[in-house]
Amino acid sequence: MVPDPQAAIDFYSDLFGWAGEIGPPDTGGYAVCELKGKPVAGIMAAMNPDGTVPDPLPPAVWTTYLSTDSVEATEKAVRDAGGQVMMPGMDVMDLGRMAVLTDPQGAVFGVWEAGEFYGAGIVNEHGALIWNELSTNDTAGASEFYGRVLPMTFVPSEMEGAGGYTEFQVDGRAVGGMMSLEKAPPGTPPHWLPYFNVDDPDSITAAAERAGANVLAPPFDMVAGRMAVLADPQGAVFAVIAATEPEPPV
Repeated sequence: MVPDPQAAIDFYSDLFGWAGEIGPPDTGGYAVCELKGKPVAGIMAAMNPDGTVPDPLPPAVWTTYLSTDSVEATEKAVRDAGGQVMMPGMDVMDLGRMAVLTDPQGAVFGVWEAGEFYGAGIVNEHGALIWNELSTNDTAGASEFYGRVLPMTFVPSEMEGAGGYTEFQVDGRAVGGMMSLEKAPPGTPPHWLPYFNVDDPDSITAAAERAGANVLAPPFDMVAGRMAVLADPQGAVFAVIAATEPEPPV
């Protein structure tokens, strides 16, 4: 969600090889960005639920959407568990139904109840989403909240050197992660962060910087691979990573 969707489309298309264009008025101009002809992300202008432009404009931001079988049931579970509903459930034509919520610590996320549109058509490839990560000041509270809201479980990461990192799992499969804000810069609010897979984080970081992005964390090696954290020219924060292949079982 950005003040200038066309500028964002141009930036990410150049960076990741996406294709996208401003959508029709009946979708609020929503742009579905594609890679190899399949959807990988969405870009839209900041607007209120009634279609008016907010004043002042909110900051540019990427929003993580989690799948749900029922937006209404998830909204109720969020309220019962201490979260808030920022944008109540609404139909997006026949594509699906969505809502935007916050957890008790204030991290914003969306939920999507699929109709004809199921979400990302490509993941884990260069230029596509590979991971979503929650940073919070209360990992125990967040685990309890998300476990009550959606059918997820939470287990310590088994990756060597990932002490204190928690995996979100669905049916035993890791679908996201969580870490403490303890080592983050002072004042960093709880938030979700999308990771995009790239072949070469160093060259992607250099290209993003040339295009006007800010480098929040230059490329560095960590247990899951080599990554960097960037803010696009309008301020939306995202990470890029060349993920390390897991070791084959002995």
